[in-house]
Amino acid sequence: MAQLPEPSDQTIRILLVDDEVRLTELLRLELDVEGYDVEVAPDGATGLIKARSHPEPDLIVLDWNLPDFSGVDICQRIRSSGVTTPILMLTGHDDIADRVKALDAGVDDYLVKPFSIEELMARLRAMQRRAQGFSGSGQGKDAELTFLAVGGLTINTQTRDVHRSGQRIQLSVKEYELLCFLMRGSGKVLERTEIMKGVWGEDFYGDDNLLDVYIRYLRQKVESKDLPSLIHTVRGVGFILRDESVSSGS
Repeated sequence: MAQLPEPSDQTIRILLVDDEVRLTELLRLELDVEGYDVEVAPDGATGLIKARSHPEPDLIVLDWNLPDFSGVDICQRIRSSGVTTPILMLTGHDDIADRVKALDAGVDDYLVKPFSIEELMARLRAMQRRAQGFSGSGQGKDAELTFLAVGGLTINTQTRDVHRSGQRIQLSVKEYELLCFLMRGSGKVLERTEIMKGVWGEDFYGDDNLLDVYIRYLRQKVESKDLPSLIHTVRGVGFILRDESVSSGS
């Protein structure tokens, strides 16, 4: 049997926002066994308060259908208050429009009901790994990546501020993570599967058409007719982010 983590500051705190009593009790038991510290909120308003409370949860599991607000509404409110805690949404909605709506609201991943406990745990582990990667947990190693810049496009990964040619750009959580991934690999062709794994996680089972949707969103926000294109499609392979004005002039 796997050894559970000792109670300490390193114990992962999960906020579970769901009004289905039987489901929450089952999930609480399973998560307890896995060594997580679980707190339950039975409605969106309570979940919103707990998500903003200190110490903030490390992960949030949020149901789409809540008695007072939708999970999408709660996610948008959480993100608007500056909370970047990874959010996994539980939903019965499986068409791409709803998935894009959830991800664009700031959800990091989603899980369609009914689901297995094993898949839920895998999704949570993947979210935790990505959160550790983006939080700069390896500060000494990645200190030089605090500031990313390509072709007048800049990202301060400490403040999450994005600018191009002096203009501030507002991005959703997923747009920001995708742009960071592209910029960290700038000048290199990134395969679709590589991007999906890096941004959505190796345990993501969704439609990779979502990548095209988010590439389109990014192009609309970071590119314009007055500025050189940065995000280029490599047909049949993936994408590359590069400043072509530099290569053409060299």
